[in-house]
Amino acid sequence: AAEVKPGSTAVVVGDGAVGLCAVIAAKEMGAERIIAMSRHEPRQKLALEFGATDIVTERGEEGVARVKELTGGIGADSVLECVGTAQAMQQALHSARPGGNVGFVGVPHEVAVDGQELFFSHVGLRGGPAPVRRYLPDLIDRVLTGSIDPGKVFDLTLPLDQVAEGYKAMDERRAIKTILKP
Repeated sequence: AAEVKPGSTAVVVGDGAVGLCAVIAAKEMGAERIIAMSRHEPRQKLALEFGATDIVTERGEEGVARVKELTGGIGADSVLECVGTAQAMQQALHSARPGGNVGFVGVPHEVAVDGQELFFSHVGLRGGPAPVRRYLPDLIDRVLTGSIDPGKVFDLTLPLDQVAEGYKAMDERRAIKTILKP
């Protein structure tokens, strides 16, 4: 949805499992520069391992200013919004260059986009449920051949009867993603 192209600059807003997998996707699609927005050192390390070239720790307009600084004042060709909040959407829209694209992959929660602001920004905005069946055979092949290893986002393993603790750990950002074992 963000139209990442070979040689382009992509920004990933969000450092959860979806954001980290978006870093993998941007790299696989040929982005030359991938700016991951993260304030958590373990997630930053994983983003760099997955292919991020830069880390931005600032949020909101400060984060946008840092992205603009890294892109020579222009903004990114593609921005992948992987959070679903109003602040993340605004940060994504403002981080894109005129003519750039923002793809949002999470279900937006209380997000309102100013139509007039979007119109004059010349930024494309797309989102919606992923067409998983279209991409699944290729992705499974990439995982099985070791080309990508998205499973590294699972950093906490718990027994099934501790599912509530798994969700709590993710909510408190003590875990990226929990895997439950029977």
